[in-house]
Amino acid sequence: MQVQELLQKNSIANKFIAQLRDVEIQKDRLRFRKNIERLGEILAYELSKELKYNKEHFQTPLGEVDVPQPESDLVICSILRAGLPLHQGLLNYFDDAENSFISAYRHHPDNDEKFEVLVEYMASPSLEGKTLLLADPMLATGTSFANVLEALKPMGTPAKIHLVSVIGSEVGIENLKEIFPPNSKLWIATIDKELDQNGYIVPGLGDAGDLCYGTKKQH
Repeated sequence: MQVQELLQKNSIANKFIAQLRDVEIQKDRLRFRKNIERLGEILAYELSKELKYNKEHFQTPLGEVDVPQPESDLVICSILRAGLPLHQGLLNYFDDAENSFISAYRHHPDNDEKFEVLVEYMASPSLEGKTLLLADPMLATGTSFANVLEALKPMGTPAKIHLVSVIGSEVGIENLKEIFPPNSKLWIATIDKELDQNGYIVPGLGDAGDLCYGTKKQH
């Protein structure tokens, strides 16, 4: 798996990442969701440079022109619920894409720090021969992406897989390199070095799902 980190070069994305991390700005859920959506758009633009293109002919009011158009058959698959604003950012740019949604959440069976990632819901078109974009804003241990990849296998084999995330850990990324095909690629805004004892990214930003939509009750 290849890795493309957005913040290796300074850009306006720095501002959106800083606001996502800031404990005071995080209190504004609307801004938090919007910043994830914005980063989804930026990552979509960068990703679009690696899609396949064919020239198409267009008539303007004053003449004719050939413009390369993306030919990739895209499916955007987001991991609920934190993936929804990132999904929207990708969809803003890839508006012709098909859409897939899947649940993956941390289940604490003994009500302690130990957890397992469960997948309980999926709605997806066929993935056979298509370009799959897997979207989840937080890449901590990598277990969610790995379990989702396994759950999607009955839907067919994609020709290409792109993972899209906002913040990840070095540990999680190394884990995924052992699981995803070598020609897959991770597009991520920034990478942090550590995970805490509960499997959260440090410094990270906290629980993206709760910050987007409010706290949830585990059952």
